[in-house]
Amino acid sequence: MPITDKLVDQLLAGCSSPEDILGESGLLKQLTKKVAERALEAEMEDHLGYSKHEPSGKNSGNSRNGKSRKSVRSVHGDIELEVPRDRNGTFEPRLVRKGEKQLQGFDDRIISLYARGMTTRDIQAHFQDAYGVEVSPTFISQVTNAVMDEVTAWQSRPLDTVYPIVYLDALVVRSRDSGQVQNKSVYLALGINMDGEKELLGLWMAQTEGA
Repeated sequence: MPITDKLVDQLLAGCSSPEDILGESGLLKQLTKKVAERALEAEMEDHLGYSKHEPSGKNSGNSRNGKSRKSVRSVHGDIELEVPRDRNGTFEPRLVRKGEKQLQGFDDRIISLYARGMTTRDIQAHFQDAYGVEVSPTFISQVTNAVMDEVTAWQSRPLDTVYPIVYLDALVVRSRDSGQVQNKSVYLALGINMDGEKELLGLWMAQTEGA
């Protein structure tokens, strides 16, 4: 859904300083909370099959049963969400799954910074300086370790016996190695399988000569 200039003007009405937008009680944090809670309500409505206060919900076998509070991490700081509950206890939110402590996209930012060669300390400082969010070294390690598990599983996956077409290519990236940022070549093998679908067969990295 496109966000119009008129809507932006309405949201910014009354904001007179960066703190009003980016601060602890600023617009972005409030907006994140409101949108997340509205999305959770929509998930509950879909789960139950009827809207709040609808007569069709009577004697349906399940109903809303208040809300529980949950603190989650976001790029705008920790946010207290009110998560709806159902009487049968069968509601499983997708936006913030049970046991998760961060909104979707938070892990992706950590992984993106890690992939650029930033250390755990660098990532910690970045989130503190840019968003005012405290991220523990243990949490960062858990996120990056989970990615490495997925990488290992991908590396050991079975490949097809035959690929009619295979493309070989390379791109140069900047990577931190032993504290120094160097140019490295990433070689890619891209195959077209028997169904005509593209499949990345493998990645290999080597230091670029003269970097």
